[in-house]
Amino acid sequence: MSDLSSPSPADALDGASTVEVRTSASAALIPTIRAVASDLAARADFDLDAISDLRMAVDEACATLVDVASPTSWLHCTFLVRPERIEVHAEVQTKHAEAVVSTDTFGWRVLQTLADEVSVHHDPGRPDSTPTVGIRLDKRSGDVLR
Repeated sequence: MSDLSSPSPADALDGASTVEVRTSASAALIPTIRAVASDLAARADFDLDAISDLRMAVDEACATLVDVASPTSWLHCTFLVRPERIEVHAEVQTKHAEAVVSTDTFGWRVLQTLADEVSVHHDPGRPDSTPTVGIRLDKRSGDVLR
């Protein structure tokens, strides 16, 4: 007998789907993650400009993290696909506890332009510190004038 008061996992996410990708923290594998982002956005019915923006933002976020990753680190990306947007969270283990994700670079400015929201999470005081770059791109339907 099932409990009708308990939501199913799909109901609990309120129409959202989650996809996780984990690869070695290597620049050579970033195109794989970029392809996943592009495919998810296309399946969520994003317009071509939004798909391109998401693909480039994911590329830049991953490249930024690979630069500070330890040689044996994994690049872990989680995509939360909602009807109106896709949220991407990426993280790596750093080379050093003091390693930081630089937010004063041209690449970071590009990332801020491509994504609707960008944030860095970093705890430099712990040896197991994991800098995290999270990006969110809101879904745009049709041709929206900017």
